[in-house]
Amino acid sequence: MKNFHNFGYLTFKPNFMEMNVYALLAAALSTLVVGFVWYNPKVFGTIWMRESGMTEEKMKGANMLMIFGLSFVYAFLMSFVIQFLTIHQTGALGMVGGDASKALPSYAAFMADYGTAYRTFKHGALHGFMSGLFLVLPVIGTNALYERRSFKYTLVTGGFWIVSFMIMGGIICAWK
Repeated sequence: MKNFHNFGYLTFKPNFMEMNVYALLAAALSTLVVGFVWYNPKVFGTIWMRESGMTEEKMKGANMLMIFGLSFVYAFLMSFVIQFLTIHQTGALGMVGGDASKALPSYAAFMADYGTAYRTFKHGALHGFMSGLFLVLPVIGTNALYERRSFKYTLVTGGFWIVSFMIMGGIICAWK
């Protein structure tokens, strides 16, 4: 197959049926950008600090390189899953066992007709929103209950992930 890039053990083929590593990396990076805005003291940072029990003193002693680095790694792992929630064509590929070369001709015809259907930022953002609202928010809310955190904390933290998932889903779905 032409137009592929080899990164050692990881091969990226720019095809709607293959994993787009660039989109996943951009989506992961977007969470840091959203976080810089969302947790700014002029947006929700002050509320989050108060509701989470964070203080300026605690923040000064943090290893920010490690925190941002691991945040990026975790966001990359999330983006890996989000691609399966936003790109419906991966489901069609799964129906043929993951190897399109062994599929019946009807698969090729289906993909010719619908291979790029719903591959828009808007569609990815919709699925990101639903994933954030119905998956991430309940997880954060449950943890907040046991940690005795406030509903404000749940809304601020859950809201961040809903917005982040929307942007991540949009990037991943639209970047063909």
